Amino acid sequence: MIDAVTSWLGPTEWQAVRLSLWVGLVATLVSLPLGILTAYALARWSFPGKQILNGIVHLPLILPPVVTGYLLLVTFGRRGSVGQWLETVAIIFSFRWTGAALAAAIMAFPLMVRAIRLAIEAVDPRLEAAAGTLGASPSWVFATVTLPLILPGVLAGSILAFAKAIGEFGATITFVSNIPGQTQTVPSAIYALLQAPGGEAAAGRLVLVSITIAMTALLLSEVLARRVARRVAGA
Repeated sequence: MIDAVTSWLGPTEWQAVRLSLWVGLVATLVSLPLGILTAYALARWSFPGKQILNGIVHLPLILPPVVTGYLLLVTFGRRGSVGQWLETVAIIFSFRWTGAALAAAIMAFPLMVRAIRLAIEAVDPRLEAAAGTLGASPSWVFATVTLPLILPGVLAGSILAFAKAIGEFGATITFVSNIPGQTQTVPSAIYALLQAPGGEAAAGRLVLVSITIAMTALLLSEVLARRVARRVAGA
């Protein structure tokens, strides 16, 4: 299967596909713990500034992606306030694949949080309270009661975030540019091919790959969520 895809796509195109998948995977896995914590805080906790946090989480959905990319550049770029300090410990985001993963994670984060938050809000708080009255610590209650019940939402949110991450373009190209083999993901490669004479055919192939990946992710999200939900219901 992989050999067939490799022969169908050119070396540069296949390189962009592999980088997109890697960036999407890293962005999803790294942001997942923070996504669960943020979703739980928004669903269960009451604290000053809760609505501000909710607004910040969803801001990437509202802002133009180029604006998000610019904010990342001035913050995490080598001359940015945070980027200068990170470079002293050998962590560099600008014009690296790590920066593409950071941009993709931020753009996909709202989708992840929203799906997990809805799953948490669907859990009856009395179940958690009952476990607490039996002497379980809050962390143990979350691990043994809440997390199994929200697992379908976690899976759905993760897969949607992954699909969003591999399709991110505006923030990524603004923050890390479009460097083949380093930061050129599938959307960036499509953009570059459309700017070059005779690149329409290669761009069309990458478009088909993007549609296939996105549809597969959506279908997988539904299948996994339904299986886990049936397992939880039957437990």
